[in-house]
Amino acid sequence: MKLILTQEVSGLGTAGDVVEVKDGYARNFLFPRGLATAWTKGGQKQVDSIRKGRETREVKSLDEAKAIKGQLEAKTVKVEAKTGASGRLFGAVTPAEIAAAVTAAGGPALDRRKIEIATPIKSTGSHQALVRLHPEVQATVALTVVAG
Repeated sequence: MKLILTQEVSGLGTAGDVVEVKDGYARNFLFPRGLATAWTKGGQKQVDSIRKGRETREVKSLDEAKAIKGQLEAKTVKVEAKTGASGRLFGAVTPAEIAAAVTAAGGPALDRRKIEIATPIKSTGSHQALVRLHPEVQATVALTVVAG
């Protein structure tokens, strides 16, 4: 089945890519999560608009990505979250909250879709998140989750 990705999918492609996948994967995983739409001839306009938006958000050069990586890895970002008595969070820390905390700490503005969290952050303490800055550059952000 031929699809247009609307968001980045690890191991498959980025937003705006036209990919070929098995029917079950599209029907059971990609469509329900809003990660892709069916490819049509008229869908080319949608592909062009997605790519244009992606180009404006992306880091332009490899050198710029390496400079941003240095900034991110040099800092420890403090994220405040509501907690219970035992230090467990009500919910989890989201990529959008991490992006806002990085910006508030004086770091560069990050796209929440480029932030990956290996396991959900549901407790206070030190954690890490991966930020994909460029196809060749990934930065690890050190997070300190505190009760807020």
